[in-house]
Amino acid sequence: MSQGNLYILSAPSGAGKSSLISALLERDSSTQKMVSISHTTRDPRPGEIDGVHYYFVSKEEFESLIKQDLFLEYATVFGGNYYGTSLPAIQENLAKGIDVFLDIDWQGAQQIRKKVVNVKSIFILPPSLPELERRLIGRGQDSEAVIMERMVKAKNEISHYDEYDYIIINDNFEQALADLQSILSAERLTKDYQQVENAVLIHQLLDQSYEI
Repeated sequence: MSQGNLYILSAPSGAGKSSLISALLERDSSTQKMVSISHTTRDPRPGEIDGVHYYFVSKEEFESLIKQDLFLEYATVFGGNYYGTSLPAIQENLAKGIDVFLDIDWQGAQQIRKKVVNVKSIFILPPSLPELERRLIGRGQDSEAVIMERMVKAKNEISHYDEYDYIIINDNFEQALADLQSILSAERLTKDYQQVENAVLIHQLLDQSYEI
């Protein structure tokens, strides 16, 4: 069995990254795939389930995992809460041939690239800043002040686009989803992947001899 592929997906808030991931998991059954579940020290919000949305742990538990070097990446966010990506969980799912997606920012991506050589990274861009602002307003989730903060942060996030392997511009959602699916298909067609996945066939093709 071939290893699954590890993908980093990053984007400024409002670019449509979460919607693209959800649609990919729902519509594309060509391979097994999942979004990594992060560990966090914050309290669960209404409706959130441990092991489904996050692994909710105490600060002491999280810091113990840090000391054991069991995170691919981790960070402290507003309020002093930790968020991190479990290394053993990622390794276990990749070994099963499952493609794993990490929904993280460019800072987390930098940490992971130092630990994982063959990780593939994808950055989702909006078609324009005015369109990005329109989408943020349309969500109806944030105040005007928060939206302005997100727009300022977006410029900084977008400046790191050139650190990624693939760029998808989410102007038309269906096209962006097709582009994402194309990346996954291409990664499954690499020589290294096919040498493992179709080892028996390749051996048979090379072992058989014909005389003219």
